[in-house]
Amino acid sequence: MTIAAMMAAACRQSPETIENLQLPARATAGRTTGGEATVDGRIRYDPNTRPVFVAPDGSRHPIASLLALPGKMTFGDFVWNDRAVSAKPIWIRVDLPRQLISVFRGADEIGTAVIVYGSDGKATPSGTFPILGKERMHRSSLYDADMPNTLWLTHDGVAIHASTVELGRATHGCIGIPPDFARKLFAVASPGDTAIILPAPPSAGAELDTDA
Repeated sequence: MTIAAMMAAACRQSPETIENLQLPARATAGRTTGGEATVDGRIRYDPNTRPVFVAPDGSRHPIASLLALPGKMTFGDFVWNDRAVSAKPIWIRVDLPRQLISVFRGADEIGTAVIVYGSDGKATPSGTFPILGKERMHRSSLYDADMPNTLWLTHDGVAIHASTVELGRATHGCIGIPPDFARKLFAVASPGDTAIILPAPPSAGAELDTDA
């Protein structure tokens, strides 16, 4: 499928209430595992006890630091802090069960936000996806809706893009993120960067463990 066809098939935000979308719950205290220190709004891990994100495909991503959050995050909330991190490639972790996205530069988390995603009728796919392309302002001809700051993930139109992120919202398969967060992500992400989407049911293959 061409990029033009992919764009024409793109999703939009859906107005219906999706009963199985739970309120996200993520607290700063739940991110710590021992051996870490909070510096400049960032939880920094000791290299000897550094957690590792194990993706469903078996790839391992050591975590040097996570963002220190002010408390539980809810719809529309996000945190972005890319100060004092190395200029490493971007990769993205999308946690559908917890409705959260995390953006990493190398081993350091630089952004996190609450998301909305696809309903049962048009579910968001899980797996590992390279970013296929970017579009600052896409207008979906299929759904007659704007999709600002779009990062294309699949050839049939699944993308990460700016949306209204609030209780009861869902998408037609895409990952919707707060508009201000979307602008920041769009500025740092590049084609070829990887997005790892964890499936909506809990997955035993994706977890944080300690590096042996």
